[in-house]
Amino acid sequence: MKLTCIMCPVGCQLEVTKQGNDYVVSGNSCVRGERYGKQEVVSPTRMVTTVAKTQTGFVSVKTSAPVPKQRVQDVVDEIGKITLANPKHGDVAIKNILGLNVDVIVTSGK
Repeated sequence: MKLTCIMCPVGCQLEVTKQGNDYVVSGNSCVRGERYGKQEVVSPTRMVTTVAKTQTGFVSVKTSAPVPKQRVQDVVDEIGKITLANPKHGDVAIKNILGLNVDVIVTSGK
């Protein structure tokens, strides 16, 4: 599998191949690329950054940790259901969203 590493601005072109019970990553210039390549093949995850409604507009929010890639839209949909009252930067908007052991944190506001 060919991938572009997103762990730093270099954007190494990775090739991930299965060898026995493991995966071998080539094309990376650092260990972060190797970790990313293996993770992306075995169980891809993504940070979610979006906006949440407030009583007066919107605030930006993000997940406290990456979520499984196949659950990103579910997380966005769940965030879309809430309306926050007086959110402040750093507030937990949703604790343990969808049982994923990840919180949604307010990243803008007062």
